[in-house]
Amino acid sequence: MSHDLPPLNALRAFEATARLNSVSQAAEQLHVTHGAVSRQLKVLEEHLGVSLFVKDGRGLKLTDAGVRLRDASGEAFDRLRNVCAELTQSTADAPFVLGCSGSLLARWFIPRLGRLNADLPDLRLHLSAGEGDLDPRRPGLDALLLFAEPPWPADMQVYELAAERIGPVMSPLFSGYQRLQTAPAASLLNEPLLHTTSRPQAWPSWAQQNHLDAKALKLGQGFEHLYYLLEAAVAGLGVAIAPEPLVTEDLKAGRLVAPWGFCETPAQLALWLPKRAADGRARQLAQWLKNELHQSDHSPRLNSR
Repeated sequence: MSHDLPPLNALRAFEATARLNSVSQAAEQLHVTHGAVSRQLKVLEEHLGVSLFVKDGRGLKLTDAGVRLRDASGEAFDRLRNVCAELTQSTADAPFVLGCSGSLLARWFIPRLGRLNADLPDLRLHLSAGEGDLDPRRPGLDALLLFAEPPWPADMQVYELAAERIGPVMSPLFSGYQRLQTAPAASLLNEPLLHTTSRPQAWPSWAQQNHLDAKALKLGQGFEHLYYLLEAAVAGLGVAIAPEPLVTEDLKAGRLVAPWGFCETPAQLALWLPKRAADGRARQLAQWLKNELHQSDHSPRLNSR
């Protein structure tokens, strides 16, 4: 006689049959056939080396061994059901922790946070800001929102939300504003351009998209993070390069203008989460973000041509 636990499916079939006192009802509850339950009961009896049921007229009656196993398995399955229910409730009650860059948080997310909380009240979103050091695989983080280029990591579920669109922006406070606002894009080759060390490819990518020589670009003041770069642009320190969603509010308010418009890059704004931690809330959030970005795409292109 084996001292290993019997197959779980056999125990489930027995527990349901003993609790309901019916093979047919057990089969219905387990969404299998009558024959499948009967086979599992036979597997269990052979594994244990004892009879668990005896014929009783047209039905079944538990043997003494069957009664002992019914009591033990019933208690065990009840405890499992209760713990699983608690875990499910715990997950539902826990906040959904989303990591994103500080610039994305401050310039795009926070202006929309009230609307998101109203639309998805059960999400209980908690935002965790970072710059280049966020990893959705680490404990305590449910998902990550970032601009990145495919291919995507094999262990990630990635929801593509919108193609990245970047373009040069400047403030009406900038000393070169009057001269540049009607000038062609090529005129920026003569400007010392504000840039960020976190996205060194941004200006060259924009130049390539606009059929300009990226090697002719002149980089001026550099900033460690995109947020500081855009604050410098708003302050009138020069022309910066920016993803469109991060300057939407500034364009609407007239703090920045985008005379040369925006162009797509190979990157996507995407929501990443580990496949092992698939969460229905992530799908809800991804759809909300996609709708919000889609609405932004169809808003008027202020100060661009």
